[in-house]
Amino acid sequence: MIPLHGVAQVLAAEAESVELLDGGVLMQRAAHGLALACTRLLTEVRGGVVGARVVVLVGSGNNGGDALWAGSMLVARGCRVDALTLSDRIHEQGAEALSRSGGRIQSWKTGDERLAALLTDADLVVDGIVGIGGAGGLRPDAAALAEEVLGAEAVVVAVDVPSGIDADTGIVAGAALRADVTVTFGAVKPGLVVAPGSAFAGVVHLVDIGIGFATRPVAEVLEDLDVAAWVLEPAEDTYKYRRGVVGVAAGSRAYPGAALLVTAAARHANVGMVRYLDRADGNASHVIAHFPDVVVDGSPPAGQERVGAWACGSGFPGDQLDEITVLAVLEAAVPVVLDAGALTVVAESAGVQARIAERAAAGLTTVLTPHDGEFERIRPGALAAGAGRLVEAQRAAADLQAVVVLKGPGTVIAAPDGTAYVDTEGTSDLGTAGSGDVLTGIIGGLLAGAWAAGRRDADSLVEATAAAVWLHGAAGRTAAVDAPITATDVAAAVPAAVAAARFGAPA
Repeated sequence: MIPLHGVAQVLAAEAESVELLDGGVLMQRAAHGLALACTRLLTEVRGGVVGARVVVLVGSGNNGGDALWAGSMLVARGCRVDALTLSDRIHEQGAEALSRSGGRIQSWKTGDERLAALLTDADLVVDGIVGIGGAGGLRPDAAALAEEVLGAEAVVVAVDVPSGIDADTGIVAGAALRADVTVTFGAVKPGLVVAPGSAFAGVVHLVDIGIGFATRPVAEVLEDLDVAAWVLEPAEDTYKYRRGVVGVAAGSRAYPGAALLVTAAARHANVGMVRYLDRADGNASHVIAHFPDVVVDGSPPAGQERVGAWACGSGFPGDQLDEITVLAVLEAAVPVVLDAGALTVVAESAGVQARIAERAAAGLTTVLTPHDGEFERIRPGALAAGAGRLVEAQRAAADLQAVVVLKGPGTVIAAPDGTAYVDTEGTSDLGTAGSGDVLTGIIGGLLAGAWAAGRRDADSLVEATAAAVWLHGAAGRTAAVDAPITATDVAAAVPAAVAAARFGAPA
């Protein structure tokens, strides 16, 4: 599990470490890690380090110092290093080290063709303009420099965070520099994995500089070993009910495919049985025709005692039966996932919102899975307010007393108590019709499995939800290896995603 720590946490941890160490030690550790990462990249892209042309972009902050020190280390390895500065106040010791080593330092001037040619000819550009304390878009001179870098063919390495990206929120408020690799120090910052900042960060490489944290992270990222705990191989003495039973309330005459997609995904989500709620709309016969192992039942969800979690709302058409079904499902004393049409009901019904809060007070988990448009209906104007996707998902979770899965690049999973996860497994291949239905089925499956295993506390169920999001992403990666994909392909790849979590197979 990868912890995400905010800027204030990192600065506090660095300050505490500086009291115990010479203040330059942390910068030397960071610079060494940065130089090592650059060396490896140069070896990959050009076969060696000697003779490589490196341009270091330097602002007034400490990350400019990191970049200057790393530049001096690269000169020692045989690189030609030119530093372009955007401030008269650059890190003095770092500048002296680069000059002593044989590197050159020049002030950036927009329109200077000689300086622009350095970028055009570079093999590697190191972005040390603005660090984790920066806010807002780049100043005009830095923005012009970023534009020059964009037009070059060099590999771009960001120091700690790409310049112009808010390290806490991932917000891009103006011009920003897009990196191929970000070398970050001490901890991964939320803005590197939360959209839209994640699209500018490239591959994130963490350098341990020896700082520790006294406070819990603002969020975490699950890895395959974490997910494996939620899709364990069945025990020798297990049977279908012990593995978990998922209830599915999905589909309609207008959208029959949603019932099939949710059911298909749930069946593969490491459970023993799927039960389909017959709403007398004709979908039950279609489900059974495709999946003869599924049990159809039209009785009230609260009375289906074998069911350990309900997946509800995908493919609901927007009629009066929707709210009736959602309220009936919420009466079941088990975890419930609400998607698509059920989210419209949540947005429009104060009674449904009150019922979700009542469930939370009784210790029952409700999961909401909105994409941006659905989130806007539930929380009008929130995403445009400027606090960022992570914070807004956390606020929504606290207000609604539900686990909120804010779908999109870097899907955010937030619990009412502030616990949060950010997913880095999913890719843009998941942007296809019905993909959310598949996710709903997977979440329902993992929650049912957790419930059957007795892992019923709130912390466990939110982590199981995050694990389901990871599996969804892994299934998308597997399905998209050779060709463009549909949601049906993603659902079919769920078993491979489970295997990837269990055994480390590539997903």
